[in-house]
Amino acid sequence: MLTDFIMNVNDIVDAINGEIVACKCFLVEVNLGKDNDITVTIESEDSCVTLEDCEKINDAFLAAFDRDVEDYSLTVSSAGLDQPFKVLRQYRKAIGSKVEIALKGGRKLVAELVGADEDGIRVKYSSREAVEGSKKKQVVEHDERLDFSGINSVRPHIEF
Repeated sequence: MLTDFIMNVNDIVDAINGEIVACKCFLVEVNLGKDNDITVTIESEDSCVTLEDCEKINDAFLAAFDRDVEDYSLTVSSAGLDQPFKVLRQYRKAIGSKVEIALKGGRKLVAELVGADEDGIRVKYSSREAVEGSKKKQVVEHDERLDFSGINSVRPHIEF
């Protein structure tokens, strides 16, 4: 009979962190779901997460947690392109690229991410606006600091 084992995020991170670093990746999130359904989300430092990276991290997890003793399901995956950023390293990796930002209050914008720190992000974007003394709207360049407290989500901007 299987024992009632309650995994915690710290145990999981401790068990797989070495392999995550060895794969030149970083941890985005660990979700512990109902019935020990575990999802580990990673992102590569400088390229794309490979299937081999996920397999190595999966193997490190399996070596630390015996399936014959603990009942769990495990999914190791990369952060999806359509998923919002969750950790500061994702923001820093995206500096220089376009992002979609959903602000509290409903405003949305597409901008170039030019900086990120623990408190927020700095973006550059242009918009067509009415300018005093002009009958036609003109393109106005913006360089704006946005605090995380005013942001609902930031995700990569995908252009086709």
